[in-house]
Amino acid sequence: MNKELTSEAAAAAVRQARFGKLPERIRFEDMSEEVEVEKGGANASYNPEGQWNYYSCLALDMGL
Repeated sequence: MNKELTSEAAAAAVRQARFGKLPERIRFEDMSEEVEVEKGGANASYNPEGQWNYYSCLALDMGL
């Protein structure tokens, strides 16, 4: 029985040496960033009548 414990301990030591410890957790607050957007940027060029150019429609692609 001691041989099993020592082999398990040896395997655990090998895993620890190979992989080390897990990285620290990242908090949710650190995952996102709020940025102030300038007035008039990409939203200023919005043209509702020209937006059909940017959407794909399978029926239109097939000529239906």
